[in-house]
Amino acid sequence: MKQFSLKISAVALIALAASCGKSGPGGQLVGTPTNMTYKAPVPLGMVYVPSGVLKMGASDEDVRGRNDAMLRTVQMTGYWMDATEISNAEYRQFTTWVRDSIAHVQLGDFIDDPDGNQRVDFKRRINYNDQDVQDQLANLYIPAEQSGWGKKEFDNSKLVYHYETFDYDEAVKNPTQPRSNFVRKYDIGIYPDTTVWMRQFAYSYNEPIAMQYNWFPAFNNYPVVGVNWFQAQAFCNWRTNLWRAERERNRQYFEGEFRLPNEMQWEWAARGGRQESPYPWGGPYLVNKKGCYLANFKPQRGNYAADGGLYTVPVDRYWPNDYGLYNMSGNVSEWTESSYFGTSYSTVADVNPEVGYKLRENDPQWMRRKVVRGGSWRDVAYFLQVGARDWEYADTSKPYIGFRCIYQEIAPALTNSPVRQ
Repeated sequence: MKQFSLKISAVALIALAASCGKSGPGGQLVGTPTNMTYKAPVPLGMVYVPSGVLKMGASDEDVRGRNDAMLRTVQMTGYWMDATEISNAEYRQFTTWVRDSIAHVQLGDFIDDPDGNQRVDFKRRINYNDQDVQDQLANLYIPAEQSGWGKKEFDNSKLVYHYETFDYDEAVKNPTQPRSNFVRKYDIGIYPDTTVWMRQFAYSYNEPIAMQYNWFPAFNNYPVVGVNWFQAQAFCNWRTNLWRAERERNRQYFEGEFRLPNEMQWEWAARGGRQESPYPWGGPYLVNKKGCYLANFKPQRGNYAADGGLYTVPVDRYWPNDYGLYNMSGNVSEWTESSYFGTSYSTVADVNPEVGYKLRENDPQWMRRKVVRGGSWRDVAYFLQVGARDWEYADTSKPYIGFRCIYQEIAPALTNSPVRQ
C-alpha cells in the first residue's frame, strides 16, 4: 500500500509541474536562475597577470641561487596585481580610516543600518581642530608638554586595527570542532615605523626624512616603508572589506580578496612572461643602450644616486615590465605571503605552488621568517634578480621594504587575457 501511495504521489507531482504555465524550462535541466548577470570587477590600479607556465627558480647566470631556488616548471592561474608598490598616499587612506573610525566610536556617531544593526556614521566629518572635539578625544593626543613641539599632537600609537579571519586549514583538519575554535582575532598597530631611517644609518643625519616621509605631500607617490608583514596583512584585510562594503551597498556580487602575493605568484608576475631571464626587463644588463640604469638600487660602492635615486623614488619611475608592473626589481623589496624555507622550490605543488604558514603567538622566531623579493634602493644588483630569494622576520620593519597586493578572483581566466564582457 505504501509503494502504491508513493507512485501516485510521483505521478501527481509530474502532472502538477506540467500544469504550471508555459514559462518554465520545459522539463529541461537549465540550472537555477540568478538575480543578476555576473560581471567580474576590475580593481582600480591593478593590471592582469595571465595564466601560464612558470619556469621558476634561479636563472642560468645565478650560480649561487641555484642551491636555494632550483629550476622548476609549474602551472599558474591568473590574478590581478597592483601596477605599483603601495604608496604613502594609499596607505594613509588606511590610517586615516582607522583614525576616523576610532574617533567616531568615541564621539558616539552611530546610525542604524537596514538590518537594524548599529554602524559607524562616516558621513559626519570630524573637525579635529575643534576644541570640543579635541576635549572629547583627549586620550588620543600627546599633551603639549610631552610632544617636543609645544603643542599637542595626535598619538599615532593609538591607531589599532581590529579584524577577524577564519582558519580554513585548521577547520578542515578538525571537522568535529565548533567553528568558533577557528576564528582568529587580530589587533594590529598600523602606523608605519618612522624611526627606520635613523636605525638604517646610525651615524648619519636622517631626521628630516624620518619626520616627513610618511605624511608630507611631496612623498605622496613614494612607496610606503616602515611597515612589517602583519601591518601589510591588515592593510589587505581592510582593502578587501572596504570594497566589499561598497559592492554590497550597490547590490553587486563580491568574490575573491586582496592579499599579499605568495612567493611564486610574485616571481611569475615579475618575469613578465620572460622565461629564465634574470631581470624583469630581460637581461643580462642593468643599463640600456644609452647607459641609463633600469632600476633603483645601489650600483656603485658608496654611490646610491648613480641610478637617479638616492633612496626610494616614486612608485611609477623606471620602465614597467611586459605585464605593466613597475619596480618589480629595485626601489623597495616587497613582502610576500610565503614563509621562508630553503627547500621550498623542490617541495611545492605543480599547480599554483605555495609555501604558506599561518603564524601563531607561541611560534619560535625562526618560523617567523617571511620571504621578501625584488631588491631595493640599498641592495646590490644580485638581489634585483627575479629568482633571488631573501627573508626578514615578520615583525620587523625596514626603510627598504614595502609591498603590493594581488586580487585573486574566484574563477580566474584561463586564457592569456582576462575575460571581460
